[in-house]
Amino acid sequence: MSDSGNWRERAATQTRLAFGQALLELGARDPRTVVVSADTQDLLGIRPFIERFRERFIEMGIAEQNAIGVAAGLATTGMRPYVCAYAPFISARSMEQVRNDVAYARQRVVIGAAASGISLGVAGGTHHSLEDLALMRSFPNMTVIVPADIEEAYQATLATQDIDGPVYLRLGGRVEEPTVTDPAVPFRCGKARVLRPGNDVAILACGAMVSLAVQTSDDLRAAGIDARVINVSSIKPLDRETILAAAVETRRIVTAEEHHLTGGLGGAVAELLSVEHPTRMRMIGMPDAFASIGPTVKVREKYGMSAAAIERACRELLDAR
Repeated sequence: MSDSGNWRERAATQTRLAFGQALLELGARDPRTVVVSADTQDLLGIRPFIERFRERFIEMGIAEQNAIGVAAGLATTGMRPYVCAYAPFISARSMEQVRNDVAYARQRVVIGAAASGISLGVAGGTHHSLEDLALMRSFPNMTVIVPADIEEAYQATLATQDIDGPVYLRLGGRVEEPTVTDPAVPFRCGKARVLRPGNDVAILACGAMVSLAVQTSDDLRAAGIDARVINVSSIKPLDRETILAAAVETRRIVTAEEHHLTGGLGGAVAELLSVEHPTRMRMIGMPDAFASIGPTVKVREKYGMSAAAIERACRELLDAR
């Protein structure tokens, strides 16, 4: 086992770095673990892995299609490849390779996709990743996970050892991600976590929006409104039981994500509820537009991805009694 006692300090409240710390642990656990990087040694904090397991590290440079192809090839030999990449490039530029070489072939390749959403806000539309969940969850065999904080990112990365097939792990960028999950509660793929109880309305969130959902719930509780908060980190497979229970018990659902409103968490929840239990909904996310350039938090707020927007959506549903 690796010396992982200080991993939280080294992760520095960022899921991308927690992923890198978990890779160091996986490298010590399993000699089949190999890291394939697309020019991301610092982005994902994998230099400690390189120093300790140099023979199990491959740097592909800015060549995401090649990185996926190499990882798929390694998987056919029994190795356990982890691809480290920027979310906007690994999901869009190498979509064909992910589809054919990894998902179609059901290879055990884990993609650590950092700088997702608009965490690279100042870099502009080419570096924003707001359609990756729609792409990845559409592929058969693909598991899609969006950790809410470093605790969940670390646990989810370790849990990929037991997933028989490809995994897309959506990670943040160089933006602080407050801890909202209980490290004592183990991560389970396909299982959502209830972070706040409540039967007036349910807020289903993933990734960077989970902490804002918790903030909203606390604010609403002060006003006498009990808002349930559910951390839906497993986008695929989806926790049908927990989501359906929230729909039945609260009768009002708000989804919140840093992703286009089409095809992401909101779309997945709406697909489920429209068939199993039609429920009034509001969706918080990126509208049908390319985001402007600017600081991440400011850009999020401009497009309604904020605690204030979540609260408004909750109150709209409550007013429409």
